[in-house]
Amino acid sequence: MTSSQLYLRLLGYVKPYWRIFALSILGMVVAAATEPLLPILLKTMLDGTFVHKDEAIIRLIPLFILVIFFVRGLATFVATYTITWVGNKVVMDLRTEMFSKLLSLPARFYDDHATGNLISKLTFDVTQVTAAATTVVTIGVRDSLMIVGLLGWLFYLNWKLTLLSLLMAPVIVFIIKIISGRLRVASRNSQRAMGDITQVIEESVTAHKVVKLFGGQQYEGHRFNGQANWVRRHTMKQAAAAAANVPIVQMVSAVALAAIVYLVTEQSRSDETTVGGFLSFITAMLMLTSPLKRLASVSEHLQRGLAASESVFELLDTPSELDSGNQSITHASGRLKFEHVNFSYQKGEKLALRDINLEIPAGQTVALVGASGGGKSTLVNLVPRFYSPSSGRITLDSYDLADLTLASLRAKIALVSQDVVLFNDTVSANIAYGQKREVPEAEIIAAAQAAHAMEFICEMPQGLQTLVGERGVRMSGGQRQRIAIARAILKNTPILILDEATSALDSESERHVQAALETLMKGRTTLVIAHRLSTIEKADRIVVLQKGEIVEIGTHQELLAKGSVYAQLHSTQFMWNDIDRDNQ
Repeated sequence: MTSSQLYLRLLGYVKPYWRIFALSILGMVVAAATEPLLPILLKTMLDGTFVHKDEAIIRLIPLFILVIFFVRGLATFVATYTITWVGNKVVMDLRTEMFSKLLSLPARFYDDHATGNLISKLTFDVTQVTAAATTVVTIGVRDSLMIVGLLGWLFYLNWKLTLLSLLMAPVIVFIIKIISGRLRVASRNSQRAMGDITQVIEESVTAHKVVKLFGGQQYEGHRFNGQANWVRRHTMKQAAAAAANVPIVQMVSAVALAAIVYLVTEQSRSDETTVGGFLSFITAMLMLTSPLKRLASVSEHLQRGLAASESVFELLDTPSELDSGNQSITHASGRLKFEHVNFSYQKGEKLALRDINLEIPAGQTVALVGASGGGKSTLVNLVPRFYSPSSGRITLDSYDLADLTLASLRAKIALVSQDVVLFNDTVSANIAYGQKREVPEAEIIAAAQAAHAMEFICEMPQGLQTLVGERGVRMSGGQRQRIAIARAILKNTPILILDEATSALDSESERHVQAALETLMKGRTTLVIAHRLSTIEKADRIVVLQKGEIVEIGTHQELLAKGSVYAQLHSTQFMWNDIDRDNQ
Protein backbone atom coordinates (compact mmCIF):
# COMPACT_ATOMS: atom_id res chain seq x y z
CA MET A 1 0.00 0.00 0.00
CA THR A 2 1.45 3.39 -1.01
CA SER A 3 1.84 6.31 1.41
CA SER A 4 -1.07 8.17 -0.17
CA GLN A 5 -3.33 5.10 0.05
CA LEU A 6 -2.35 4.59 3.67
CA TYR A 7 -3.06 8.21 4.51
CA LEU A 8 -6.40 8.28 2.68
CA ARG A 9 -7.46 5.11 4.48
CA LEU A 10 -6.47 6.68 7.78
CA LEU A 11 -8.45 9.83 6.98
CA GLY A 12 -11.45 7.56 6.36
CA TYR A 13 -11.64 7.13 10.14
CA VAL A 14 -12.03 10.92 10.44
CA LYS A 15 -15.16 10.92 8.25
CA PRO A 16 -17.70 10.23 11.07
CA TYR A 17 -16.44 13.37 12.82
CA TRP A 18 -16.30 15.61 9.77
CA ARG A 19 -18.25 18.45 11.43
CA ILE A 20 -15.75 18.77 14.29
CA PHE A 21 -12.93 18.27 11.79
CA ALA A 22 -14.36 21.04 9.59
CA LEU A 23 -14.55 23.35 12.62
CA SER A 24 -10.89 22.61 13.28
CA ILE A 25 -9.98 23.41 9.66
CA LEU A 26 -11.96 26.67 9.92
CA GLY A 27 -10.00 27.58 13.06
CA MET A 28 -6.74 26.87 11.24
CA VAL A 29 -7.82 28.98 8.26
CA VAL A 30 -8.73 31.93 10.50
CA ALA A 31 -5.47 31.61 12.46
CA ALA A 32 -3.47 31.39 9.25
CA ALA A 33 -5.31 34.37 7.74
CA THR A 34 -4.20 36.61 10.61
CA GLU A 35 -0.51 35.87 9.96
CA PRO A 36 0.01 38.08 6.85
CA LEU A 37 -1.91 40.89 8.58
CA LEU A 38 1.09 41.64 10.80
CA PRO A 39 3.53 42.67 8.02
CA ILE A 40 0.64 44.49 6.31
CA LEU A 41 -0.02 46.43 9.54
CA LEU A 42 3.69 47.09 9.87
CA LYS A 43 3.85 48.75 6.44
CA THR A 44 0.67 50.73 7.08
CA MET A 45 1.88 51.83 10.51
CA LEU A 46 5.37 52.91 9.40
CA ASP A 47 4.27 54.70 6.25
CA GLY A 48 1.14 56.21 7.82
CA THR A 49 2.71 57.19 11.15
CA PHE A 50 6.28 58.18 10.44
CA VAL A 51 5.94 59.32 6.82
CA HIS A 52 2.39 60.72 6.36
CA LYS A 53 1.58 61.40 10.06
CA ASP A 54 -1.98 60.05 9.61
CA GLU A 55 -3.85 60.56 12.93
CA ALA A 56 -6.49 57.89 12.17
CA ILE A 57 -3.83 55.27 11.55
CA ILE A 58 -1.96 56.25 14.73
CA ARG A 59 -5.17 55.71 16.80
CA LEU A 60 -6.44 52.57 15.06
CA ILE A 61 -3.23 50.49 14.68
CA PRO A 62 -3.00 49.50 18.41
CA LEU A 63 -6.68 48.46 18.35
CA PHE A 64 -6.12 46.39 15.19
CA ILE A 65 -3.16 44.63 16.83
CA LEU A 66 -5.31 43.66 19.85
CA VAL A 67 -8.13 42.40 17.61
CA ILE A 68 -5.75 40.36 15.43
CA PHE A 69 -4.12 38.65 18.41
CA PHE A 70 -7.50 37.97 20.09
CA VAL A 71 -8.93 36.43 16.91
CA ARG A 72 -5.76 34.40 16.29
CA GLY A 73 -5.67 33.13 19.90
CA LEU A 74 -9.34 32.08 19.84
CA ALA A 75 -9.00 30.41 16.42
CA THR A 76 -5.84 28.58 17.50
CA PHE A 77 -7.57 27.26 20.64
CA VAL A 78 -10.59 26.03 18.67
CA ALA A 79 -8.38 24.44 16.01
CA THR A 80 -6.06 22.73 18.51
CA TYR A 81 -8.80 21.44 20.80
CA THR A 82 -11.05 20.11 18.03
CA ILE A 83 -8.27 18.42 16.03
CA THR A 84 -6.99 16.76 19.24
CA TRP A 85 -10.55 15.58 20.00
CA VAL A 86 -10.86 14.09 16.52
CA GLY A 87 -7.43 12.47 16.80
CA ASN A 88 -8.26 10.79 20.10
CA LYS A 89 -11.61 9.57 18.73
CA VAL A 90 -9.78 8.07 15.74
CA VAL A 91 -7.31 6.29 18.05
CA MET A 92 -10.18 4.99 20.20
CA ASP A 93 -12.06 3.74 17.12
CA LEU A 94 -8.93 2.04 15.79
CA ARG A 95 -8.23 0.41 19.16
CA THR A 96 -11.82 -0.82 19.37
CA GLU A 97 -11.68 -2.23 15.85
CA MET A 98 -8.28 -3.83 16.50
CA PHE A 99 -9.53 -5.44 19.72
CA SER A 100 -12.63 -6.76 17.94
CA LYS A 101 -10.35 -8.13 15.22
CA LEU A 102 -8.17 -9.87 17.82
CA LEU A 103 -11.27 -11.57 19.24
CA SER A 104 -12.25 -12.82 15.78
CA LEU A 105 -8.86 -14.12 14.63
CA PRO A 106 -8.33 -17.88 14.24
CA ALA A 107 -6.33 -19.97 16.73
CA ARG A 108 -3.63 -20.43 14.12
CA PHE A 109 -2.92 -16.67 14.19
CA TYR A 110 -2.13 -16.80 17.92
CA ASP A 111 0.15 -19.78 17.32
CA ASP A 112 2.29 -17.61 15.03
CA HIS A 113 2.30 -14.27 16.88
CA ALA A 114 3.80 -13.30 20.23
CA THR A 115 1.39 -11.84 22.77
CA GLY A 116 3.69 -8.90 23.56
CA ASN A 117 3.81 -7.79 19.92
CA LEU A 118 0.02 -7.82 19.71
CA ILE A 119 -0.27 -5.80 22.94
CA SER A 120 2.26 -3.31 21.56
CA LYS A 121 0.16 -2.77 18.44
CA LEU A 122 -2.84 -1.76 20.58
CA THR A 123 -0.94 0.32 23.12
CA PHE A 124 2.01 1.87 21.26
CA ASP A 125 1.61 1.65 17.48
CA VAL A 126 -1.92 3.03 17.39
CA THR A 127 -0.93 6.14 19.39
CA GLN A 128 1.62 6.97 16.70
CA VAL A 129 -1.27 7.21 14.25
CA THR A 130 -2.48 10.31 16.13
CA ALA A 131 0.46 12.29 14.78
CA ALA A 132 -0.51 11.49 11.20
CA ALA A 133 -4.19 12.19 11.89
CA THR A 134 -3.78 15.47 13.82
CA THR A 135 -0.31 17.07 13.84
CA VAL A 136 0.22 16.58 10.11
CA VAL A 137 -3.20 18.03 9.26
CA THR A 138 -2.70 20.97 11.62
CA ILE A 139 0.72 21.85 10.22
CA GLY A 140 -0.25 21.05 6.66
CA VAL A 141 -3.36 23.25 6.62
CA ARG A 142 -2.37 26.10 8.94
CA ASP A 143 1.22 26.54 7.85
CA SER A 144 0.48 26.04 4.15
CA LEU A 145 -2.12 28.82 4.35
CA MET A 146 0.33 31.02 6.27
CA ILE A 147 2.92 30.51 3.56
CA VAL A 148 0.39 31.24 0.81
CA GLY A 149 -0.77 34.42 2.59
CA LEU A 150 2.76 35.65 3.25
CA LEU A 151 3.87 34.83 -0.29
CA GLY A 152 0.83 36.70 -1.63
CA TRP A 153 1.88 39.79 0.32
CA LEU A 154 5.48 39.39 -0.83
CA PHE A 155 4.35 39.14 -4.46
CA TYR A 156 2.32 42.31 -3.96
CA LEU A 157 5.33 44.13 -2.54
CA ASN A 158 7.98 42.80 -4.97
CA TRP A 159 7.16 39.95 -7.30
CA LYS A 160 10.66 39.69 -8.80
CA LEU A 161 12.38 39.09 -5.47
CA THR A 162 9.63 36.69 -4.38
CA LEU A 163 10.13 34.55 -7.49
CA LEU A 164 13.83 34.46 -6.68
CA SER A 165 13.07 33.06 -3.23
CA LEU A 166 10.94 30.29 -4.74
CA LEU A 167 13.95 28.90 -6.60
CA MET A 168 14.89 27.21 -3.31
CA ALA A 169 11.63 25.17 -3.22
CA PRO A 170 12.82 22.21 -5.39
CA VAL A 171 15.99 21.89 -3.26
CA ILE A 172 13.91 21.80 -0.06
CA VAL A 173 11.50 19.18 -1.51
CA PHE A 174 14.42 16.97 -2.55
CA ILE A 175 15.97 17.14 0.95
CA ILE A 176 12.65 16.31 2.64
CA LYS A 177 12.07 13.33 0.31
CA ILE A 178 15.45 11.75 1.13
CA ILE A 179 15.07 12.22 4.88
CA SER A 180 11.43 10.97 4.81
CA GLY A 181 12.55 7.56 3.54
CA ARG A 182 15.03 7.20 6.40
CA LEU A 183 12.40 8.28 8.92
CA ARG A 184 9.87 5.67 7.68
CA VAL A 185 12.39 2.80 7.99
CA ALA A 186 13.55 3.97 11.43
CA SER A 187 9.95 4.35 12.66
CA ARG A 188 8.99 0.89 11.39
CA ASN A 189 12.00 -0.70 13.12
CA SER A 190 11.30 1.22 16.32
CA GLN A 191 7.74 -0.10 16.47
CA ARG A 192 8.94 -3.68 15.96
CA ALA A 193 11.52 -3.24 18.71
CA MET A 194 8.83 -1.86 21.02
CA GLY A 195 6.75 -4.99 20.34
CA ASP A 196 9.73 -7.15 21.31
CA ILE A 197 10.32 -5.24 24.54
CA THR A 198 6.63 -5.58 25.42
CA GLN A 199 6.94 -9.33 24.86
CA VAL A 200 9.88 -9.57 27.30
CA ILE A 201 7.93 -7.59 29.93
CA GLU A 202 4.79 -9.69 29.45
CA GLU A 203 6.70 -12.97 29.78
CA SER A 204 8.73 -11.85 32.80
CA VAL A 205 5.69 -10.54 34.69
CA THR A 206 3.55 -13.59 33.91
CA ALA A 207 6.30 -16.02 34.87
CA HIS A 208 7.66 -14.02 37.83
CA LYS A 209 7.62 -17.06 40.15
CA VAL A 210 9.69 -19.14 37.71
CA VAL A 211 12.10 -16.23 37.23
CA LYS A 212 12.62 -15.88 40.99
CA LEU A 213 12.79 -19.58 41.75
CA PHE A 214 15.29 -20.41 39.01
CA GLY A 215 17.34 -17.23 39.50
CA GLY A 216 16.51 -15.85 36.08
CA GLN A 217 16.61 -12.18 37.10
CA GLN A 218 20.00 -11.56 35.50
CA TYR A 219 19.02 -13.39 32.30
CA GLU A 220 15.73 -11.48 32.03
CA GLY A 221 17.60 -8.25 32.81
CA HIS A 222 19.98 -8.92 29.90
CA ARG A 223 17.05 -9.70 27.61
CA PHE A 224 15.27 -6.49 28.61
CA ASN A 225 18.41 -4.36 28.31
CA GLY A 226 19.12 -5.82 24.87
CA GLN A 227 15.63 -5.02 23.59
CA ALA A 228 15.63 -1.59 25.29
CA ASN A 229 18.92 -0.83 23.56
CA TRP A 230 17.40 -1.71 20.17
CA VAL A 231 14.51 0.68 20.90
CA ARG A 232 17.05 3.37 21.86
CA ARG A 233 19.11 2.81 18.70
CA HIS A 234 16.13 2.99 16.37
CA THR A 235 14.78 6.03 18.23
CA MET A 236 18.15 7.76 17.83
CA LYS A 237 18.11 7.02 14.11
CA GLN A 238 14.71 8.74 13.95
CA ALA A 239 16.07 11.64 16.01
CA ALA A 240 19.14 11.99 13.78
CA ALA A 241 17.07 12.12 10.60
CA ALA A 242 14.55 14.54 12.16
CA ALA A 243 17.27 16.73 13.68
CA ALA A 244 19.11 16.98 10.35
CA ASN A 245 15.92 17.81 8.44
CA VAL A 246 15.11 21.21 9.98
CA PRO A 247 18.58 22.85 10.02
CA ILE A 248 19.31 21.77 6.43
CA VAL A 249 16.02 23.26 5.22
CA GLN A 250 16.64 26.38 7.33
CA MET A 251 20.12 26.78 5.86
CA VAL A 252 18.78 26.59 2.32
CA SER A 253 16.09 29.13 3.26
CA ALA A 254 18.71 31.36 4.91
CA VAL A 255 20.70 31.49 1.67
CA ALA A 256 17.63 32.70 -0.19
CA LEU A 257 16.78 35.14 2.63
CA ALA A 258 20.31 36.60 2.70
CA ALA A 259 20.30 37.17 -1.04
CA ILE A 260 16.89 38.84 -0.93
CA VAL A 261 17.77 41.04 2.06
CA TYR A 262 20.81 42.26 0.13
CA LEU A 263 18.74 43.03 -2.99
CA VAL A 264 15.99 44.77 -1.00
CA THR A 265 18.62 46.88 0.76
CA GLU A 266 20.00 47.92 -2.64
CA GLN A 267 16.48 48.85 -3.82
CA SER A 268 15.88 50.96 -0.72
CA ARG A 269 19.00 52.99 -1.53
CA SER A 270 17.57 53.94 -4.91
CA ASP A 271 14.15 54.76 -3.37
CA GLU A 272 12.45 51.91 -5.22
CA THR A 273 10.68 50.98 -1.98
CA THR A 274 9.41 52.81 1.12
CA VAL A 275 10.67 52.26 4.65
CA GLY A 276 7.40 50.53 5.52
CA GLY A 277 7.59 48.40 2.39
CA PHE A 278 11.19 47.44 3.11
CA LEU A 279 10.52 46.41 6.74
CA SER A 280 7.27 44.72 5.79
CA PHE A 281 9.04 42.63 3.13
CA ILE A 282 11.85 41.61 5.50
CA THR A 283 9.34 40.84 8.29
CA ALA A 284 7.23 38.68 5.98
CA MET A 285 10.34 36.86 4.79
CA LEU A 286 11.41 36.19 8.39
CA MET A 287 7.88 35.08 9.30
CA LEU A 288 8.06 32.52 6.50
CA THR A 289 10.86 30.65 8.25
CA SER A 290 8.66 29.35 11.11
CA PRO A 291 5.96 27.70 8.97
CA LEU A 292 8.65 26.45 6.58
CA LYS A 293 10.49 24.89 9.54
CA ARG A 294 7.30 23.23 10.77
CA LEU A 295 6.49 21.96 7.29
CA ALA A 296 10.00 20.53 7.06
CA SER A 297 9.54 18.76 10.41
CA VAL A 298 6.08 17.42 9.50
CA SER A 299 7.77 14.61 7.60
CA GLU A 300 8.93 13.13 10.91
CA HIS A 301 5.35 12.94 12.26
CA LEU A 302 3.99 11.77 8.93
CA GLN A 303 6.47 8.92 8.45
CA ARG A 304 6.10 7.76 12.05
CA GLY A 305 2.33 7.80 11.65
CA LEU A 306 2.43 5.99 8.30
CA ALA A 307 4.75 3.30 9.71
CA ALA A 308 2.31 2.87 12.60
CA SER A 309 -0.60 2.76 10.14
CA GLU A 310 1.11 -0.08 8.27
CA SER A 311 1.31 -2.05 11.51
CA VAL A 312 -2.30 -1.26 12.50
CA PHE A 313 -3.80 -2.03 9.08
CA GLU A 314 -1.73 -5.21 8.80
CA LEU A 315 -3.62 -6.49 11.85
CA LEU A 316 -6.99 -5.17 10.68
CA ASP A 317 -6.50 -6.78 7.25
CA THR A 318 -5.69 -10.21 8.70
CA PRO A 319 -8.52 -12.56 7.68
CA SER A 320 -10.89 -13.30 10.55
CA GLU A 321 -11.80 -16.78 11.64
CA LEU A 322 -13.57 -18.49 8.76
CA ASP A 323 -17.30 -18.65 9.52
CA SER A 324 -18.74 -19.96 6.28
CA GLY A 325 -21.56 -21.91 7.91
CA ASN A 326 -25.08 -20.89 7.00
CA GLN A 327 -27.05 -23.13 9.36
CA SER A 328 -27.84 -22.58 13.01
CA ILE A 329 -28.44 -25.52 15.29
CA THR A 330 -30.89 -24.67 18.08
CA HIS A 331 -31.16 -28.07 19.80
CA ALA A 332 -28.54 -30.82 19.76
CA SER A 333 -28.44 -34.24 21.35
CA GLY A 334 -24.62 -34.28 21.20
CA ARG A 335 -23.97 -37.13 18.75
CA LEU A 336 -20.51 -36.65 17.19
CA LYS A 337 -18.99 -38.45 14.24
CA PHE A 338 -15.48 -38.17 12.76
CA GLU A 339 -15.26 -39.43 9.17
CA HIS A 340 -11.79 -39.98 7.65
CA VAL A 341 -10.46 -36.84 9.35
CA ASN A 342 -6.90 -35.73 8.54
CA PHE A 343 -5.25 -32.62 9.91
CA SER A 344 -1.92 -30.79 9.73
CA TYR A 345 -1.10 -27.42 11.27
CA GLN A 346 0.69 -26.12 8.18
CA LYS A 347 0.48 -27.11 4.51
CA GLY A 348 3.10 -29.66 3.64
CA GLU A 349 3.77 -30.52 7.28
CA LYS A 350 3.46 -33.99 8.75
CA LEU A 351 -0.14 -34.92 9.60
CA ALA A 352 -1.03 -34.39 13.26
CA LEU A 353 -4.16 -36.56 12.79
CA ARG A 354 -4.45 -39.33 10.24
CA ASP A 355 -7.67 -41.00 9.02
CA ILE A 356 -9.66 -40.57 12.24
CA ASN A 357 -12.95 -42.48 12.21
CA LEU A 358 -14.93 -42.29 15.43
CA GLU A 359 -18.61 -42.18 16.33
CA ILE A 360 -19.70 -40.96 19.76
CA PRO A 361 -23.38 -41.49 20.66
CA ALA A 362 -25.21 -38.73 22.54
CA GLY A 363 -24.52 -38.74 26.27
CA GLN A 364 -21.51 -41.05 26.07
CA THR A 365 -18.21 -40.33 27.84
CA VAL A 366 -15.15 -40.96 25.68
CA ALA A 367 -11.65 -40.69 27.10
CA LEU A 368 -8.69 -39.88 24.84
CA VAL A 369 -5.37 -41.28 26.05
CA GLY A 370 -1.88 -41.71 24.67
CA ALA A 371 1.61 -40.33 24.88
CA SER A 372 2.24 -36.59 24.59
CA GLY A 373 2.08 -35.47 20.95
CA GLY A 374 -0.31 -38.28 20.05
CA GLY A 375 -3.04 -35.90 18.86
CA LYS A 376 -5.48 -35.81 21.80
CA SER A 377 -5.71 -32.02 22.15
CA THR A 378 -5.66 -31.57 18.38
CA LEU A 379 -8.66 -33.88 18.04
CA VAL A 380 -10.81 -32.06 20.61
CA ASN A 381 -9.81 -28.67 19.16
CA LEU A 382 -11.50 -29.68 15.91
CA VAL A 383 -14.89 -30.02 17.63
CA PRO A 384 -15.40 -26.29 18.41
CA ARG A 385 -13.63 -25.52 15.10
CA PHE A 386 -10.61 -23.82 16.61
CA TYR A 387 -9.03 -25.60 13.65
CA SER A 388 -10.67 -27.17 10.60
CA PRO A 389 -9.83 -30.63 9.21
CA SER A 390 -7.45 -30.74 6.25
CA SER A 391 -9.74 -33.42 4.82
CA GLY A 392 -12.68 -35.51 5.98
CA ARG A 393 -15.55 -34.14 8.02
CA ILE A 394 -17.00 -34.00 11.52
CA THR A 395 -20.74 -34.03 12.15
CA LEU A 396 -22.95 -33.06 15.09
CA ASP A 397 -26.39 -34.71 14.95
CA SER A 398 -25.81 -35.26 11.20
CA TYR A 399 -24.93 -31.57 10.65
CA ASP A 400 -21.52 -31.06 9.10
CA LEU A 401 -19.66 -28.74 11.48
CA ALA A 402 -18.42 -26.73 8.47
CA ASP A 403 -22.08 -25.91 7.63
CA LEU A 404 -22.88 -24.57 11.11
CA THR A 405 -22.29 -20.98 12.19
CA LEU A 406 -19.52 -20.73 14.76
CA ALA A 407 -21.79 -19.04 17.29
CA SER A 408 -24.46 -21.75 17.18
CA LEU A 409 -21.87 -24.56 17.26
CA ARG A 410 -19.88 -23.15 20.18
CA ALA A 411 -23.08 -22.44 22.10
CA LYS A 412 -23.44 -26.24 22.34
CA ILE A 413 -19.96 -26.85 23.80
CA ALA A 414 -18.48 -26.23 27.26
CA LEU A 415 -14.81 -26.57 28.22
CA VAL A 416 -13.04 -27.27 31.52
CA SER A 417 -9.26 -27.41 31.19
CA GLN A 418 -6.24 -27.80 33.41
CA ASP A 419 -5.24 -24.20 32.74
CA VAL A 420 -8.40 -22.51 34.05
CA VAL A 421 -9.00 -19.01 32.69
CA LEU A 422 -10.58 -16.67 35.22
CA PHE A 423 -10.94 -12.94 34.68
CA ASN A 424 -10.11 -10.20 37.18
CA ASP A 425 -13.76 -9.81 38.12
CA THR A 426 -16.14 -11.12 40.75
CA VAL A 427 -16.78 -14.82 41.38
CA SER A 428 -20.35 -14.28 40.16
CA ALA A 429 -19.22 -12.64 36.89
CA ASN A 430 -16.77 -15.48 36.23
CA ILE A 431 -19.44 -18.15 36.70
CA ALA A 432 -21.91 -16.28 34.47
CA TYR A 433 -19.21 -15.32 31.93
CA GLY A 434 -20.41 -15.16 28.32
CA GLN A 435 -24.10 -15.55 29.09
CA LYS A 436 -26.14 -13.43 26.71
CA ARG A 437 -28.76 -12.74 29.36
CA GLU A 438 -29.08 -11.33 32.85
CA VAL A 439 -28.46 -14.40 34.99
CA PRO A 440 -30.42 -14.45 38.28
CA GLU A 441 -28.25 -14.94 41.36
CA ALA A 442 -30.27 -18.04 42.25
CA GLU A 443 -29.06 -19.78 39.06
CA ILE A 444 -25.45 -18.81 39.78
CA ILE A 445 -25.74 -20.19 43.32
CA ALA A 446 -27.32 -23.41 42.01
CA ALA A 447 -24.45 -23.88 39.53
CA ALA A 448 -21.87 -23.17 42.26
CA GLN A 449 -23.54 -25.67 44.59
CA ALA A 450 -23.58 -28.34 41.89
CA ALA A 451 -19.86 -27.67 41.37
CA HIS A 452 -19.17 -28.04 45.12
CA ALA A 453 -17.99 -24.43 45.13
CA MET A 454 -20.40 -22.66 47.50
CA GLU A 455 -18.61 -24.05 50.56
CA PHE A 456 -15.52 -21.93 49.89
CA ILE A 457 -17.37 -19.04 48.19
CA CYS A 458 -19.35 -18.46 51.42
CA GLU A 459 -16.05 -18.10 53.31
CA MET A 460 -14.85 -15.32 50.99
CA PRO A 461 -15.05 -11.68 52.22
CA GLN A 462 -17.83 -10.62 49.81
CA GLY A 463 -19.08 -14.06 48.81
CA LEU A 464 -20.10 -14.15 45.15
CA GLN A 465 -19.04 -10.49 44.78
CA THR A 466 -15.42 -11.18 45.78
CA LEU A 467 -12.81 -10.23 43.19
CA VAL A 468 -10.77 -13.29 42.17
CA GLY A 469 -7.63 -11.37 41.09
CA GLU A 470 -5.72 -11.73 37.82
CA ARG A 471 -6.22 -15.29 36.48
CA GLY A 472 -7.83 -16.19 39.82
CA VAL A 473 -4.56 -15.77 41.74
CA ARG A 474 -6.43 -15.43 45.07
CA MET A 475 -7.82 -18.96 44.75
CA SER A 476 -6.30 -22.42 45.00
CA GLY A 477 -6.10 -24.68 41.94
CA GLY A 478 -9.03 -26.77 43.11
CA GLN A 479 -11.17 -23.69 43.75
CA ARG A 480 -10.42 -22.32 40.28
CA GLN A 481 -11.37 -25.67 38.75
CA ARG A 482 -14.70 -25.70 40.58
CA ILE A 483 -15.47 -22.14 39.41
CA ALA A 484 -14.77 -23.32 35.83
CA ILE A 485 -17.07 -26.33 36.38
CA ALA A 486 -19.81 -24.03 37.72
CA ARG A 487 -19.42 -21.92 34.56
CA ALA A 488 -19.87 -25.05 32.41
CA ILE A 489 -22.88 -26.21 34.48
CA LEU A 490 -24.57 -22.82 34.02
CA LYS A 491 -23.93 -22.92 30.27
CA ASN A 492 -25.73 -26.30 30.18
CA THR A 493 -24.48 -27.61 26.85
CA PRO A 494 -24.93 -31.07 25.29
CA ILE A 495 -21.16 -31.42 24.62
CA LEU A 496 -18.47 -31.17 27.27
CA ILE A 497 -14.68 -31.14 26.80
CA LEU A 498 -12.51 -31.94 29.82
CA ASP A 499 -8.84 -31.26 29.12
CA GLU A 500 -6.68 -32.60 31.98
CA ALA A 501 -9.20 -31.11 34.40
CA THR A 502 -7.77 -32.81 37.51
CA SER A 503 -4.14 -33.47 36.60
CA ALA A 504 -2.59 -30.69 38.71
CA LEU A 505 -4.65 -31.15 41.89
CA ASP A 506 -3.89 -32.69 45.25
CA SER A 507 -5.96 -35.65 46.47
CA GLU A 508 -8.39 -33.56 48.56
CA SER A 509 -9.02 -31.03 45.78
CA GLU A 510 -9.31 -33.83 43.21
CA ARG A 511 -12.01 -35.51 45.30
CA HIS A 512 -14.13 -32.33 45.30
CA VAL A 513 -13.49 -31.61 41.62
CA GLN A 514 -14.18 -35.22 40.58
CA ALA A 515 -17.53 -35.12 42.41
CA ALA A 516 -18.37 -31.84 40.64
CA LEU A 517 -17.35 -33.31 37.28
CA GLU A 518 -19.59 -36.33 37.75
CA THR A 519 -22.52 -33.96 38.26
CA LEU A 520 -21.51 -31.98 35.18
CA MET A 521 -21.05 -35.02 32.93
CA LYS A 522 -24.51 -36.52 33.51
CA GLY A 523 -26.45 -36.68 30.24
CA ARG A 524 -23.75 -34.93 28.20
CA THR A 525 -21.50 -36.13 25.42
CA THR A 526 -18.12 -35.80 27.10
CA LEU A 527 -14.62 -35.87 25.61
CA VAL A 528 -12.01 -36.38 28.31
CA ILE A 529 -8.27 -35.88 27.81
CA ALA A 530 -6.40 -37.52 30.67
CA HIS A 531 -2.86 -38.57 31.44
CA ARG A 532 -3.87 -40.02 34.81
CA LEU A 533 -5.59 -43.20 33.67
CA SER A 534 -7.16 -43.78 37.09
CA THR A 535 -9.53 -40.85 36.41
CA ILE A 536 -11.07 -42.37 33.27
CA GLU A 537 -11.64 -45.99 34.26
CA LYS A 538 -15.42 -45.36 34.33
CA ALA A 539 -15.52 -43.90 30.82
CA ASP A 540 -17.95 -45.57 28.40
CA ARG A 541 -15.11 -45.93 25.90
CA ILE A 542 -11.39 -45.21 25.84
CA VAL A 543 -9.73 -44.16 22.58
CA VAL A 544 -5.97 -44.67 22.41
CA LEU A 545 -4.11 -42.32 20.06
CA GLN A 546 -0.57 -42.87 18.87
CA LYS A 547 1.22 -40.56 16.43
CA GLY A 548 -2.10 -39.08 15.29
CA GLU A 549 -3.84 -42.40 14.66
CA ILE A 550 -6.43 -44.37 16.62
CA VAL A 551 -4.78 -47.65 17.61
CA GLU A 552 -7.29 -48.99 20.16
CA ILE A 553 -10.89 -48.42 21.25
CA GLY A 554 -12.71 -50.14 24.13
CA THR A 555 -13.65 -50.04 27.79
CA HIS A 556 -11.03 -50.00 30.53
CA GLN A 557 -11.42 -53.73 31.20
CA GLU A 558 -11.49 -54.66 27.50
CA LEU A 559 -8.27 -52.78 26.78
CA LEU A 560 -6.48 -54.21 29.81
CA ALA A 561 -7.50 -57.71 28.72
CA LYS A 562 -6.21 -57.02 25.24
CA GLY A 563 -2.74 -56.40 26.70
CA SER A 564 -1.62 -53.96 24.05
CA VAL A 565 -0.86 -50.19 24.02
CA TYR A 566 -3.34 -49.12 26.72
CA ALA A 567 -2.33 -51.99 29.00
CA GLN A 568 1.32 -50.93 28.64
CA LEU A 569 0.47 -47.31 29.45
CA HIS A 570 -1.57 -48.45 32.45
CA SER A 571 1.10 -50.74 33.87
CA THR A 572 3.85 -48.16 33.34
CA GLN A 573 1.87 -45.44 35.09
CA PHE A 574 0.98 -47.61 38.06
CA MET A 575 4.56 -48.81 38.35
CA TRP A 576 5.69 -45.18 38.71
CA ASN A 577 2.89 -44.53 41.20
CA ASP A 578 4.15 -47.47 43.33
CA ILE A 579 7.72 -46.11 43.17
CA ASP A 580 6.47 -42.68 44.26
CA ARG A 581 4.61 -44.19 47.22
CA ASP A 582 7.69 -46.19 48.26
CA ASN A 583 9.83 -43.04 48.18
CA GLN A 584 7.44 -41.08 50.40
